[in-house]
Amino acid sequence: MKILALDSSAVVATVALCENDALLGEYTIRNGNTHSETLLPMMESLLNFFSLTADDVDLFAVSAGPGSFTGVRIGVATVKGLAFDTQKPCITVSTLEALAQNLTVTDGLVCPVMNARRKQVYTALFRAQNGSLTRLTPDDAIAISELDTLLADFDEPVRLVGDGYEITESLLTHEIIPTPERLRHQSAYSVAQVAKKLYDAGMRTSDIEAVPTYLRPSQAERERLEREKNTQS
Repeated sequence: MKILALDSSAVVATVALCENDALLGEYTIRNGNTHSETLLPMMESLLNFFSLTADDVDLFAVSAGPGSFTGVRIGVATVKGLAFDTQKPCITVSTLEALAQNLTVTDGLVCPVMNARRKQVYTALFRAQNGSLTRLTPDDAIAISELDTLLADFDEPVRLVGDGYEITESLLTHEIIPTPERLRHQSAYSVAQVAKKLYDAGMRTSDIEAVPTYLRPSQAERERLEREKNTQS
């Protein structure tokens, strides 16, 4: 089964092509939030290298959030279009779970952190053991101080992963095991691995059912709600 996976939920844009669990190729760039211009050319370049088209893909996978509102929308919209055009299934995965998948090469407590601004992060806790990942908490948007309190319940050091790495590391009092730079960022291969696990468990998603996961309203939506509140008061 050929899997094409995308992630554009942060400043990194990444595309991977897999044959079942085997990585055939991965294309990753860190060029700011230019995903609307780069994601499709990256995908086409990777497929062309193997003389394939989207019609040859059996499953499309995408990191559906949380993350950058614009980036998440671009990634999900791209996969929805591919699934619609080819009439193939697609699977959306948690950005945080895909990040945690990067660290299944280790054992221990894993905490993906994505910068949600104002000293807040999108986060969840996972345990990596023997190459497998177990979720300990649901995806959430919380203050870094709350995360510090949550980690206090675990009498062990933690590994961080994600674009919130540096800000979180600087504010946590909990013991942190350093994560190599290469493993801190989004990997479409990790998205494909999580999607394959869900597919093997029986999940199937249509292009209509694939939707972004934001966890909280965007800044524009918050400002609109605040204006409406002030107008009514």
